[in-house]
Amino acid sequence: MLEQPLLTEAGGMAHFAGRFFREGFRPRYEVGEWLYQCYVIGYQSLPLVGVTGFIMGMVLTLQSRPTMAQFGAESWIPAMVGLTIIREMGPIITALIFAGKIGSSIGAELGSMRVTEQIDAMEVSGTNPFKYLVVTRVLATTLMLPVLTLLADAIALFASFVGLNMRGVTTLALYANNVLSRLAFGDVLPAFIKTFFFGFAVGLIGCYKGYHADKGTEGVGQAANSAVVVSSLVIFVLDLLAVQITGLLGLN
Repeated sequence: MLEQPLLTEAGGMAHFAGRFFREGFRPRYEVGEWLYQCYVIGYQSLPLVGVTGFIMGMVLTLQSRPTMAQFGAESWIPAMVGLTIIREMGPIITALIFAGKIGSSIGAELGSMRVTEQIDAMEVSGTNPFKYLVVTRVLATTLMLPVLTLLADAIALFASFVGLNMRGVTTLALYANNVLSRLAFGDVLPAFIKTFFFGFAVGLIGCYKGYHADKGTEGVGQAANSAVVVSSLVIFVLDLLAVQITGLLGLN
């Protein structure tokens, strides 16, 4: 799949996305499989996302404290770290971790099913493999990534509070007040909305790569690898577009 021209690959993904919207909201709905994918994609990703968020908040606080102390601005650390995490670092880092874990998993899983002809067997038996395998996973990633991002932001802010108390003393109420007093509507809502697009992109690309994997075991590895690479690139592109749109709307 990596050898295909860029425009051919983009066209294939666009057609794949169109098929998702065409078939995804028609009965029959695979609710059971969707709930299972939400559990696998969301709940089982929480430990990795939580550890990443804790480290992110701790590192941002410990790295920024010496510089802020030079200017006598240590009281601004909670607001600075809070804005950095909620507006940019939280959504991006969580999405990249999500792409690495879930994107590769979906690509490898569907690629293995394609190589072993399980998808072909589902089509022959009268089951709609696209609805059962693709729609459920894309909807699950679209829903679960925003939830994971909110949890990662909260854990990162708590880690920042812990980092501040490693070399000083501050209360949780004072820290939360400093963070929340500097946040505005334009800081929270755009950052939250763009995570839905990140999750959709990760799920769609992972499913596309796996669903169209080449024959042979080599195609499974290529599907998993290219799913992570393309998803990560698309996340950065979507983030750039989000920054431009929020700037035009005056939310920055």
